[in-house]
Amino acid sequence: MTTEGDDTTPWWKGAVVYQIYPRSFKDTTGDGIGDINGITEEIPYLHDLGIDAIWISPFYPSPQEDGGYDVADYRNVDPLLGTLTDFDNLIQVAHHHSIRIVVDLVPNHTSSAHPWFIDALNARPGSAERDRYIFRDGRGPNGNQPPTDWICGFGGPAWERVPDGQWYLHMWSVGQPDLNWKNEEVREDFLHTIRFWSDKGVDGFRVDAAQSLVKDMDRDDLNSWSMQYDVLPQDGSHPLYDRNELHDIYRSWRKVFNEYNPHRFAIAEAWVNPKRQYLYASADELGQVFNFEFAKANWTAGEMRRSIEKGLESANRSHSTTTWVMSNHDVPRHATRYALPQVAGHSYHQLAQDWILRDGKTYIEDRELGTRRSRAAILLELALPGSAYVYQGEELGLFEVPDIPWNALEDPTAAHSDDCGKESIRKGRDGCRVPIPWSRNANDGFGFSPSGSEAKPHLPQPQWFKDFSVEAEANSNDSMLNLYKAALHLRAGLQSNDFAFSWRRDYNDEHVLAFDRASGWSCITNFGGSAIQLPQGAKVLLTSTPLTTNGMLPTDASVWIS
Repeated sequence: MTTEGDDTTPWWKGAVVYQIYPRSFKDTTGDGIGDINGITEEIPYLHDLGIDAIWISPFYPSPQEDGGYDVADYRNVDPLLGTLTDFDNLIQVAHHHSIRIVVDLVPNHTSSAHPWFIDALNARPGSAERDRYIFRDGRGPNGNQPPTDWICGFGGPAWERVPDGQWYLHMWSVGQPDLNWKNEEVREDFLHTIRFWSDKGVDGFRVDAAQSLVKDMDRDDLNSWSMQYDVLPQDGSHPLYDRNELHDIYRSWRKVFNEYNPHRFAIAEAWVNPKRQYLYASADELGQVFNFEFAKANWTAGEMRRSIEKGLESANRSHSTTTWVMSNHDVPRHATRYALPQVAGHSYHQLAQDWILRDGKTYIEDRELGTRRSRAAILLELALPGSAYVYQGEELGLFEVPDIPWNALEDPTAAHSDDCGKESIRKGRDGCRVPIPWSRNANDGFGFSPSGSEAKPHLPQPQWFKDFSVEAEANSNDSMLNLYKAALHLRAGLQSNDFAFSWRRDYNDEHVLAFDRASGWSCITNFGGSAIQLPQGAKVLLTSTPLTTNGMLPTDASVWIS
C-alpha cells in the first residue's frame, strides 16, 4: 500500500482507490440491497487485495430515483443501508486496516424529497426558499412553455412546471432539482457538509458533476446552447458547464480541507475539455480530477498513448498527479468493451451501448479476448504515475450484464431515454451495477446476501457469475483476482513519491507502449499482432499472461520489468 506522504506528497497522489457501489457490494440484512455493514464485513478482503482507500458512492437518505444520486439529506445514512453508527464503525475498521475513506458529494442537485425543495414548492415565486434552486417563469403568453428547449440527461424536458406556473430546472431526472450556487446559503450548507464528514474521519471526497454547479441563467441566448458537454468552449463561457466562477467555490472548499490534519482532498468528476481539467486539480482547489480520456480510449496503442499524454499534461499544469480509471458505475465494464469487435467510426462505448440495448445479441462478445486485454490493461494502468481507481468486481474480471429484463431495470435512463426519440433509447447503466458474486452458490445471490435470505438481489445476477466469484477465483493462481493482488502488492513496493515518467526510446513500434518509472522499473504493453522481444537483460517482475517459450511478450499482454 502507499505509505503516508509528507506535506508535499499527500497519500492520495499515488493511491489505489476501490470504488464501492454500496447497494451492490454486500447485503448483511437479507433484503437484497447492499449496506454499510456489508462494506465493513469485507474490509479484510479489501486489505488483502492491496488497495489504499475506498470511494463509496452515495449512501445518504434518498428516494433512490437515481441510485442514491438524488440526495434528501447530505448528513445522514439511508435506513436501507444502515445508520450513522454503522458508518462510524466502518471508518474505525477501515482505518485500523490502513484503508482510507472517500465519500461522494452530489452538489449540483438535491432530491425533490429534500426539505429545502419541499419548502420551495410551498413558498411563493421570488421567495428565499425558491432562490436555493433555479426557478423561472415560462415562455409564451401564459408561461406554459418551458424557459428553454433543453433535454435533460435522462431524456425528456429539463424543466418541470409547478402548480403556481413557474418551472424548475433539473439537468437530470424530475426528482433531481438543480441547486442555485449563486445563493450564499447553498454554499455555506455544503461547507457544513464537508466539515460534518471530515469530523467523522472521512479522508476525501469525490465530487459528482463537478463542472455543472454554476450557471448563467439570465441571458437571452440560452436556447442556442446544448446541454451535451462532449464539446465545450475553452474560455469558460458555456452557460451551464465549466464556468470560470465555479472555481471560487472550490477554492472555498480547499480552505475547509486545509483545516484538517492531514488535509482533506477531493477528486472532480469533470467532463470538460482536457485542456481545462487542470483547473479543478490545482493545489488551491480540489487536488485531483479524473482522467476520463483513459477510460474512453479504445484498445489501441495510439488512443491509449494520447489519453496518457493528455492526463500527464493536465497533471503537470495543475502540479498534481492524474488518476487512471477504466470502469465505474456509469460506463459498461471494460472487460466487455475490450471483448467487442472494433467497428470503424464507433468507439467501444458506443458499440457497448448498442449491444446492451439488444440484450447482448448483436455482436459477439469474445470473453477470452476481453479477459486477455483486461489483464494487460490493469498492469498498464497501475504502472502509470499517479493514482488508480478500481471499480468493484473488475478485480474478478466481471463482464457487463446486458440481458437484464426491462421490467427489472432501476436506472432512470431506461425509463426516460425514449422521450428523446427511438434513436436515443438506452437500457442504462444497470449492467455494471449488478450485485457482485462472493460464492458459487446462486441460492443466496452468490454470497451477496446471507444464507437463507428470501429476498432476491435488487438486480438479477446471471448464472455465469458463479465462475467469477471470489470463492472460485481465490485459489486459482492464474485468476484475475490473484493478478490484481500480485500487481497491487508489487506496485506498493515499487511506488515512490517521485512520479517521473518517460517513454522508452528502444520501442518505436506504433503498436507498443513502453515507459520507465523513476524507481527503476518499466512497463511494456504489446497491442500488436505478433510477439515482441523484451530488452536484453531485463528482469521480469510480473506479466499479464505467460511469455512465449522463447521469452517474448505475446499480443495483448503487459509486462513489468526492472
